[in-house]
Amino acid sequence: MSLAASCPRCTSPLQQGDEGWSCLQHGDVEPLWRPERVDYDAFAALVRRAGDLPIYLPWPMSPGWSIADFGCVSGAGPSATVTTTAGISDLDGEVEVSVVAEDPGVGLGARVAGAKHTDPGDQVGVGPPAVRVRAGGRAVSMWVVDVDAGDDFLGSSVFAGEADGRWLWLVLRPASAALLLHDEWLLADVTGFGPQALEMPFGGPRPAW
Repeated sequence: MSLAASCPRCTSPLQQGDEGWSCLQHGDVEPLWRPERVDYDAFAALVRRAGDLPIYLPWPMSPGWSIADFGCVSGAGPSATVTTTAGISDLDGEVEVSVVAEDPGVGLGARVAGAKHTDPGDQVGVGPPAVRVRAGGRAVSMWVVDVDAGDDFLGSSVFAGEADGRWLWLVLRPASAALLLHDEWLLADVTGFGPQALEMPFGGPRPAW
């Protein structure tokens, strides 16, 4: 199963030239590789392309939840990964949770979150963290990132922090789904999964990002 190339910062198509990929809006970029069909084979291709980058998922996944989308930014080398899981919450109905791990300056987290700036910037580290999660076995403090909800009346809750020298973004839609978070909420790096990988469910509506 192949992964298709697109811009990591917007939905514009990419053009491939002799020296790499370019976006009409953002110029030269490293492409975001996403599957046309979300399934185990495409996820295995993602893991191979991601190299040493972590690929985080909320784990264990609640009954009825599934992996709805994923991707990796990779050109000269991998620089970002994203996963989106979807399911039902008793309080919020349909819920979407996206997790982005990226090097500074990539811009994928900002695209998924709908943030104006490429990186979360000085909103991270100011005052006490809003929540702490466990990512890849270590505690990560995360702060609220303000975003413009635009026409999305349900909005989203966006959190960001730093893990192993990379930005970690957590985007929950609708905004009220932030109540699902609690300290020690677990994000597992699935690149280290063995037989557990066969238990991962795929499907659900593709996210709008």
